[in-house]
Amino acid sequence: MVDYRKIITMEPDKRSGKPCIRGMRITVGDVLDYLAGGMTIEEILDDFPDLTREDILACLAFAADRERTLQPIPPL
Repeated sequence: MVDYRKIITMEPDKRSGKPCIRGMRITVGDVLDYLAGGMTIEEILDDFPDLTREDILACLAFAADRERTLQPIPPL
């Protein structure tokens, strides 16, 4: 697994403190939305030449780590 802590940054003055990739203005959420929308890693890399495959894998590792810490949603 990729160590996302070396790639994902959170800066209060950049994208309202959202997790970004290597200090750029591309957020983890952006990349996850592209993947969820059906884009392949290769398509994302073509559209965003500053990104690397490791950046995208770091987004997935970050999301997986966050998912492990979620609390169950109480029933209605």
